Amino acid sequence: MISRLRGVPAGRTVDGLVVDVAGVGYLVSATPSVLRRAEAGAEVTVETYLHVREDALQLYGFADASERSLFVQLLGVSGIGPKVALAVVSSASPEELRRAIALRDSARFQAIPGIGKKTAERIVLELEGSITEAAPVAVGAAPRELVARDALVELGYSVVEAEQALARVDPDLPAEERVREALRSAA
Repeated sequence: MISRLRGVPAGRTVDGLVVDVAGVGYLVSATPSVLRRAEAGAEVTVETYLHVREDALQLYGFADASERSLFVQLLGVSGIGPKVALAVVSSASPEELRRAIALRDSARFQAIPGIGKKTAERIVLELEGSITEAAPVAVGAAPRELVARDALVELGYSVVEAEQALARVDPDLPAEERVREALRSAA
């Protein structure tokens, strides 16, 4: 198993980043955080996962062990392959994704291209027991952020746009006030 690469970015292709390690170029399908680091041109360290298929060996690259760990957990979800798992891990930080799973927020995953309602629900259902969250969420509780986000989605925002708008608003405000403030800041 190739667990980590340290080398110099040697180029980018449609399929990913080429990392030159002692004269050998490894093609790595990587998360955006790895690609941003590689733009600097200096030596990079990439946590990797080697996916073995009958007809190919494919390296997937991550900025840290947390991204890789979530990727491996996603591969354990029925119907999720490495390309979809990489898309999920690339969509947000591992902490945000784990929080969405703990909150049973399948809409967060539906916003990712290539993931439909059933797949998003399967991700939440199959991973919620294995994801540990520092602050457990009470069953049946409707966190302010989800209520506010869902209200903005009903008003025509995408899930990502709603989350971005709410990120600029005080999280301690009641949900209704957060929605008003988000709408004011967008105007």
